[in-house]
Amino acid sequence: MSKSNPLSDSFEALAIPLFDSLYNFAHWLTQDRDEAEDLVQETYAKALKGFKSFQMGTNFRAWMFRILKNTFLTSRTGLRIAMTVPLDVEDDESMLSVSTETPETLLLERSNQQMVQEAIAGLPLKFREVVLLCDVEGMAYQEIAEALAIPIGTVMSRLARARNALRQDLAKRMRGV
Repeated sequence: MSKSNPLSDSFEALAIPLFDSLYNFAHWLTQDRDEAEDLVQETYAKALKGFKSFQMGTNFRAWMFRILKNTFLTSRTGLRIAMTVPLDVEDDESMLSVSTETPETLLLERSNQQMVQEAIAGLPLKFREVVLLCDVEGMAYQEIAEALAIPIGTVMSRLARARNALRQDLAKRMRGV
């Protein structure tokens, strides 16, 4: 065969370990499982097609997240979400863990988890994406800057503002306001 097999093999070795993280980020962006699956599939297709342009030695993870974000922003859903703030969260997203805890503690845990999810979902997209990439995906500031194609100072600023907004929102929710 031609040189495409080693290229395809190295793409697979780099890309497959990122699947869960990419899906998680896509799900948070789209707020819909089916759309998240479509977004990840389209991201992988675009990345494979453009893999020849990827420069080995640079940050592949950031490159994949940038493709996902750009694909999302150019989709109908992305354009709609970028212009609006979602007001609801699907209830079936919160799952109860199987344990020996009391119904009361399970209810409180689920309520707190839903409260945090709603607070994150209520953030403007530019803040939500930095919080998710940093605090959920564990990406470094530089990696986030590369993934979102923004300066590292902007990442830090958006993250600080997002965390502050989350703190304020959660404090209001805890007070029942």
